[in-house]
Amino acid sequence: MKAIQITEERKMSLVEIDNVNELKPGEVLLKMEYVGFCGSDLSTFLGKNPMVKMPVIPGHEVGATIVKVGSEVPEGLKPGMTVTLNPYTNCNKCASCRNGRPNACKDNQTLGVQRDGAMREYLVMPWEKVIPAGLLTPRTCALVEPMSVGFHAVSRAQVTDIDVVLVIGCGMVGMGAIVRSVLRGATVVAADIDDNKLALARRVGASYTINSKTEDVHARLLEMTGGFGPDVVIEAVGSAPTYQMAVDEVAFTGRVICIGYAKTDVSFQTKFFVQKELDIRGSRNAMPSDFRAVIHYLERGTCPVDEFISMECSPEEAPQAMEKWVEAPGKVFRILVKNLVKR
Repeated sequence: MKAIQITEERKMSLVEIDNVNELKPGEVLLKMEYVGFCGSDLSTFLGKNPMVKMPVIPGHEVGATIVKVGSEVPEGLKPGMTVTLNPYTNCNKCASCRNGRPNACKDNQTLGVQRDGAMREYLVMPWEKVIPAGLLTPRTCALVEPMSVGFHAVSRAQVTDIDVVLVIGCGMVGMGAIVRSVLRGATVVAADIDDNKLALARRVGASYTINSKTEDVHARLLEMTGGFGPDVVIEAVGSAPTYQMAVDEVAFTGRVICIGYAKTDVSFQTKFFVQKELDIRGSRNAMPSDFRAVIHYLERGTCPVDEFISMECSPEEAPQAMEKWVEAPGKVFRILVKNLVKR
């Protein structure tokens, strides 16, 4: 069958891989309808993802249809169902798994990162990683995983309705954090350097926006919070300046949640860790409950899904689509590859 493969820096092509012959007990055969390119795929394409060994099939943001189920698969999963995927593995042995947090498994292998991903015609998955998508279309399903990462960060922050939450970075993950914070009743401030993304952040519920390139972030935050600063800061960029901003701007006794991977070392005034008595927490991947919460939200039909999808392309057009993303990285939310299986 056909698959998209990144073979080396800035080289992507269609390749032939082995077909699925038979299913083992507990496995489900899926037809890939839509698969999204995310920031980790862009890093891989640019040869900057240290977790990837090339060649690799990218993709872990999935909208799929069940084709066939093996023995020992629960009756709730049936051929023809629209589903998405939990793309992470867990070993059930490490400290994270023992503590009930398999999303942070020490030996996790995410589809398209540490192992071949979903940019192929068909994929076999264990039934435990297949998530029924309710009323969602396969196209919308491809947005579930990145939004769930933002939802999980809000859970890590223990956001409540009395909190002011600053979300730094309004990509797909940041948008998920904005949406989940709003759903929990918090007042949300969105920060980014792109006015179009900030406008979209308001569409999904942010009460305030700050263009951190053109505005005084510190002054604006003090003005919005009566001089206290935000109770929670969610860092969804992954850069030294935004990590520093998170620690500098969060209120005393606030919570800082780190999602983004900074590509360089970050220097901090560690006195703020102590003086503010901060809770600084990492947030990795997502839990099954986060996926269900995103699906529940998207089923409402209030999310501007079309505005989150910057481009759709065929497998043959995927290399050109990635090059366009390289040319304007800040302007792209998601690129979806469709028609992996020719009709």
